[in-house]
Amino acid sequence: MSWSFEPVGSDGAARVARWSTPRGVVDTPTFMPVGTAGSVKGVTPHELRECGAQILLSNTYHLYLRPGHETVRELGGLHRFMNWPGPILTDSGGFQVMSLAGLTRVEEQGVHFRSHLDGSSHLLTPELAMQIQAALGSDVAMVLDICPRLPSSREEIEQAVARTTRWARRSVEAYDGPGVPFGIVQGGTHRDLREQSARGLSELDLPGYAVGGVYVGEERDAVGVTVRHTAALLPADRPRYLMGVGRPQDLVDAVAAGIDLFDCVMPTRHARNGQLFTSSGKINIKRQQHRRDKRPLDEDCPCEACREYTRAYLRHLFVSGEILGCRLNTIHNLTHYLRLMQGMREAIARREFETFRREFDASGERETEQA
Repeated sequence: MSWSFEPVGSDGAARVARWSTPRGVVDTPTFMPVGTAGSVKGVTPHELRECGAQILLSNTYHLYLRPGHETVRELGGLHRFMNWPGPILTDSGGFQVMSLAGLTRVEEQGVHFRSHLDGSSHLLTPELAMQIQAALGSDVAMVLDICPRLPSSREEIEQAVARTTRWARRSVEAYDGPGVPFGIVQGGTHRDLREQSARGLSELDLPGYAVGGVYVGEERDAVGVTVRHTAALLPADRPRYLMGVGRPQDLVDAVAAGIDLFDCVMPTRHARNGQLFTSSGKINIKRQQHRRDKRPLDEDCPCEACREYTRAYLRHLFVSGEILGCRLNTIHNLTHYLRLMQGMREAIARREFETFRREFDASGERETEQA
């Protein structure tokens, strides 16, 4: 099967598409569970499929440092290594270098950093980022970019946009992997810099484009404005990916802006902290009032945690530190997110997306928390 992106329905800017990859079809808009080090914490690939996952995200930075991309190549590539048959998107590692590592400096050649594992020194270049992803066998390889934290000066963001465009050209020229490269639009909250970034990347005629550099310190209201403006700048016949954004209301709002792909650690990280998403709001399962609650977590959810167990039992597992609690919580949160995406696809296909948004707002999921 070759690569293709075929929009099959729309409602306003929101759209449904079939994204065909050599490893299967992905129905968009969709959410990619995050398997940072080649594993979505606590759940198996089979369970991910049962949650509704079609594509996963994994992390170049972490796999480069451990076990090493050449080791993964020797073991048959990341798909075989982690036993996931579907598509895998890998990020470039640039964001993790900026946020996790002991960063020394950025120069035109690349980013000098120290490993958070052992303090060893490394230089991540656009070429190396693509070589790592080629060795992993990624289906989608993200180009190396510069993602400035906000607030930053306009001059710093302008420099980041220019360097991101230059690095994208180097990345594409160096890439020799089995998948396809995606570009990343930067520009902070400056409309003209976003336009400049999108123009420069569009000249490369890439198979897909990402909106990067949101939720990195800007005001929350600015996120929606930036996403709507940037999505409209990107080619309509290519997938549009919003990086690292994952509150349910953000997903709904971004789909309304025309975004197709999402990833975030929120559903899995929140699950491990006892924060569970439901159709009527977020539940903190460790609270005392759930101690004798015989109800399922969410009566509308078909996942194993909701079908087979009570809130009381899920609370018991969490406060007892039982691993099963984290597993069931993660299965539930991922199922909730992926069903949310499915619900949006169906509403768009019926041209009833605005009705879906109103019902979503009324359900209590937008910035609310149950007892």
